[in-house]
Amino acid sequence: MRGNREKGKPSAVAATRQAFRYRQLAGEIEKKILEGTYQAGEKLPSIRRLHQQTNLSISTVYRAYVELENTGFVEARPKSGYYVRPVSFKKLEVPALRKNTSAPQRVNLAPVINSVIAAISNPRFVPFGNTAMDPALLPVKAFTRILKSLSRNEMRTLLSYSPSEGFPELRRQLALRTLGVLEGIEPEDIIITNGCMEAIALSLLAVTRPGDTVAIEAPTNFSFLQLLKELGLLVLEIATDPQEGVDLKELEKSLRTNTIRACLFMPNFQNPLGALMPEDKKRALVKLVTSHGVPIIEDDISSQLYFGEQHPAPLKAYDREDLILTCSSFSKTLAPGLRLGWVIPGRRLSSRIQRLKAGITISTSTLAQYVASRFLASGAYERHLRALRSALKKQLFRIAIEIQNHFPAKTRLAVPRGGSLLWVELPPGIDGLAVYQAAFERNIAIIPGAVCSNSNQFDNFIQIGCSAPFSRRIKESIGILGSITAGFLTPDPLKNRPHS
Repeated sequence: MRGNREKGKPSAVAATRQAFRYRQLAGEIEKKILEGTYQAGEKLPSIRRLHQQTNLSISTVYRAYVELENTGFVEARPKSGYYVRPVSFKKLEVPALRKNTSAPQRVNLAPVINSVIAAISNPRFVPFGNTAMDPALLPVKAFTRILKSLSRNEMRTLLSYSPSEGFPELRRQLALRTLGVLEGIEPEDIIITNGCMEAIALSLLAVTRPGDTVAIEAPTNFSFLQLLKELGLLVLEIATDPQEGVDLKELEKSLRTNTIRACLFMPNFQNPLGALMPEDKKRALVKLVTSHGVPIIEDDISSQLYFGEQHPAPLKAYDREDLILTCSSFSKTLAPGLRLGWVIPGRRLSSRIQRLKAGITISTSTLAQYVASRFLASGAYERHLRALRSALKKQLFRIAIEIQNHFPAKTRLAVPRGGSLLWVELPPGIDGLAVYQAAFERNIAIIPGAVCSNSNQFDNFIQIGCSAPFSRRIKESIGILGSITAGFLTPDPLKNRPHS
């Protein structure tokens, strides 16, 4: 009954509305700071003045300022108020688009790849190479409650195999989550996999054969290159813009002059660029590729990690030829250790994917699927995602600010509108692999650009992951990376010493 509600305690709806309002206000102020309307060092309106100006409560205005302070856009000065920090990203130039069209090639992995992978999983290293969420951001308590609630009979059932296409309730929950994003998706349209990489592997196996050519983004996720090599596929790199994704003119030219059997793209917060392809460009991309009868395998794993108000659409939303295979997982949003992914292949390829799944891995963990389906059914996933997106935005922006403050001049950086990755172009002449090796010696793990391409065109780039909560250790490590990078700009005095 309403009368039993604790006096003064806001309802869940009221709390949600208040959270939306303070985030909306923080977003408006943040935009004015980034655009330079509010300038570095300028004092912001007092809480009371902004309360009167906006008709928002004092607590809402205060929470907005705290949000901006946590993100690094403002600083509080005792007995004085809130001031704008020097955080305008306008000074940062976006990394240049690299156009280097070549013929299809076999994948040649960079020799350093094993070292890079080992550093990512080493707990002693600062985890700038890790794209999975930090354990501090995962809903550990909720999962613990679900597991503790299981009866002995339920556990006995959950230790058995589930259907190869997936646990029915998880497929139903995932189908429900496509509402407003994809039309007409039913539970039977979704096939559960062991993570997103298995979904992509099954999709590639369904539409290609060894020796076929796959068009990929340049740069791309280095895990894709490993997979394509193991499947015996050739790759054709397509120039990719750091902000808007694949270059459609380059892609059109490649489709005309090469026999491409599939495209492997990541249109939403691309790894490693962080690029978000505009919706009109997605529509044009799908129309272009499917008009050639070429299927697109899309990695949609990061689309839930948007910083704005609207979930970006997958390419499949524009599919009229049933040629888009959409792959995703919970690895970037819920729990990487669950190893739960899925593919929405379309009716044309669904039976082929199901046969491959049954023949290769039989099924996916029933227990993991049950826990995930219970979590989704509880409604907690949306609350978790809101908190996760807010945390990632703070972490990514704070690290971008530190890069701006500590890296040498002519460093380029595109600040994405979602995800957890920063793609950094180092000043001309600096080798990203050398920076990686020097950072490795300081127990800092980053991704050198050399492993993100099948060519040498990204040797002066590094990727920095922002999945770990911002801390003093993170801040100091960015400073160390900046010093390492600047050190390679210092002329070697021995080079110019006259010969005796």
